[in-house]
Amino acid sequence: MTPERKNKLLKVLSKRQPGLTVVIENVQDPHNISAVMRTCDAVGIQDLYILNTKIPRHKKWGAKSSSSAAKWLTIHQYDKTAACVAELRKHYSKIYTTHLAADAVSLYEIDFTASVALIFGNEHEGVSEELRTLADGNFVIPQVGIIQSLNISVACAVSIYEAFRQKSVAHHYEAPALTTEAMNELMMQWSNKTEETE
Repeated sequence: MTPERKNKLLKVLSKRQPGLTVVIENVQDPHNISAVMRTCDAVGIQDLYILNTKIPRHKKWGAKSSSSAAKWLTIHQYDKTAACVAELRKHYSKIYTTHLAADAVSLYEIDFTASVALIFGNEHEGVSEELRTLADGNFVIPQVGIIQSLNISVACAVSIYEAFRQKSVAHHYEAPALTTEAMNELMMQWSNKTEETE
């Protein structure tokens, strides 16, 4: 590995944010998943949770959309909702689902300086009722148009860039947030990658 390559990987690792994650439930289009992966990488999310209770586990992603982002993320796949939520509870203090409900809060009311997991549902049915009942609440992205919905990858991007904004203001990107052990483990994994991230 060249010194330039090593420095690039270390710089990216120093910006990873273990207090922020995305969960996608029963999303069928691999290109939507890949687009989510690319945005997660862009804002420093390392862990992505994929919950499939109605469709088979994905075996590959739309690599063209992700620009190989999957290679640089830690992807957790689950087929049981309770098991996925139990794991999330170990790492994140709040879990929010995207759902248009009477008690839903605006995206801009969420405190992303705390540890937060955001859940996005599939293209047609949204987040399942089972998952909504296990979460801490629902949130919506404010909109003033007629359709009142966004593609899942767009909704995810809008949401986690608000998290990026808040965390930037709070200086979360100015010092490494991962433990030394986690950084070393990821560095070992990444050092074996031969493809560029761009």
